[in-house]
Amino acid sequence: MQIHISPRNVKLTAALHGYVAEKLEGLEHLAEGIIGAHVAIFHDQSRANKHAFVVKVHLAVPGPDLHAEDHGHELYHAIDSVVAKLDTQLRKKHSVKTKTTRAKARKAKVKRLTVGV
Repeated sequence: MQIHISPRNVKLTAALHGYVAEKLEGLEHLAEGIIGAHVAIFHDQSRANKHAFVVKVHLAVPGPDLHAEDHGHELYHAIDSVVAKLDTQLRKKHSVKTKTTRAKARKAKVKRLTVGV
């Protein structure tokens, strides 16, 4: 998976890059076909310390892409929250896919059984 990080008013350190990469790579067990991720990290200086950091993630996957955004007073907490939102979206997408596949298999089985009667 390709990860592109765009910092705005935030210094991109090796530790920050590694943390973001580690968290996003943890999502690969949910969807093996993740193509890439674009992460935008903002620090809004006009806000008080409360919710000053904004993290937006665009996850490119087969089918419709996934997006998540979160605000936080700490950068790492905002990153964790965004990854949790993406985790939820990927789990839902996987559940829908599995449910559809099982429904098709169930209908095919019923059709096979009724034709043989």
